[in-house]
Amino acid sequence: MDLFENNDTAAHEPLAARMRPRILDEFVGQQALLGAGKPLRRMVETGTVRSLILWGPPGVGKTTLAEILAGAVDAHFVRLSAVAAGVKDIREVARSAAERLQRGQPTVLFLDEIHRFNKSQQDALLPHVESGVITLLGASTENISFELNGALLSRLRVYVLKPLTGEEVVEVLRRALRDKTRGLGLRGILVEEGLLRRMAAASGGDARRALGILEAACDFADVDGDRERLSQEAVDEVVGHVGGAMDKSGDAYYDLLSAIHKSVRSSRTDAALFYIAQFINNGGDPLDVIRRLTAIASEDVGNADPRALPLAVAAWDTYLRLGQYEGERAIAHVAIHLSVAPKSNAIDRAWKAARGFACEHPHYEIPRYLRNAPTRLMKELGNAAGYRYAHVEPDGYPAGSDHDCWPEGLPARRFYEPSGYGQEKRFREMMEYRESLDREHDKGRR
Repeated sequence: MDLFENNDTAAHEPLAARMRPRILDEFVGQQALLGAGKPLRRMVETGTVRSLILWGPPGVGKTTLAEILAGAVDAHFVRLSAVAAGVKDIREVARSAAERLQRGQPTVLFLDEIHRFNKSQQDALLPHVESGVITLLGASTENISFELNGALLSRLRVYVLKPLTGEEVVEVLRRALRDKTRGLGLRGILVEEGLLRRMAAASGGDARRALGILEAACDFADVDGDRERLSQEAVDEVVGHVGGAMDKSGDAYYDLLSAIHKSVRSSRTDAALFYIAQFINNGGDPLDVIRRLTAIASEDVGNADPRALPLAVAAWDTYLRLGQYEGERAIAHVAIHLSVAPKSNAIDRAWKAARGFACEHPHYEIPRYLRNAPTRLMKELGNAAGYRYAHVEPDGYPAGSDHDCWPEGLPARRFYEPSGYGQEKRFREMMEYRESLDREHDKGRR
């Protein structure tokens, strides 16, 4: 059993703020950007920093990296939040930056949550970035390709930061436990390795969150002789109150829905259940999962298993009637069924083809025998004349090209091509049989 010692210093700042890395060698994670010879490390080592965007989830070091990069060029560092800043603030920063540049000092503007800037704010920022008066370091938790205009984005390099691995988060916690200046190193708390991993797993790769869990858990450490010891119960108590949360307008929300959809489509039952559980655990709306599963029933399963769509609708109804506890099991029920079911996108392809063909041929005449004839005049005009009632035809099918229901003068097209999977194999056989009846009927008329 690995044990780590710790003792708390009386500091007003949260542990995560106190443990913020000050130099690159204190930084944990992001080796694809910070390892030897990698781009951000080279910027720090050469003292050459260009305007860029740091894009990644919370707690992976975006703000810290911006501060370290600014320090590498001995620049004046200005920090703004796109939530609160406006065009006036940008102009004031640019004016001051121009004055400093004349004295030989560059200005680095760190703009947090840059994706919140609207078009006019981005337009105000663009000329100062373009001229080099400001070196812009933007940070975003969202996909900036949807939020930043092309002119500004083209002048920025985008670096993607990843969530920390479990081992990297454990290392962050170990450092906080050892550090006697900024961390908890003066308290002498004994912490088992398993508890560190438990806290790391609960953090979701967010170092700030992990340090918050550790700090809160240490408030409930037990006295063990002349030392303190962190108990399983204390960690469970804190972790139990640290729930996941997703912004419904954010990437994480729709990335999880995408993972659910693609796992079901790929017939990976366990992965689908895992992502659904993660989605709901992180505060996602279970009805959004049901909506996605209902779409899958037609789009990806279709007539390969005609039971899929009614089952998805039934799960939706079950959730609304019985509530979350029983409703979640109905979601799992339909997710498993859809994952195991044979797959066919023949309906989706047929519908898209039909819509496209209809757009290409907006003008056509419905055959007379298919038209409505509720009045004597309409009957005299020939409406409904020649219509053959399927239920009195041999095999329940009005065979022959003279009753193909297709508009006259319009080239015939086949939209629906059933797959050879599941029930659609039977559909294909039925369609081929009816085509043979058409050929026999037409041959008999010659």
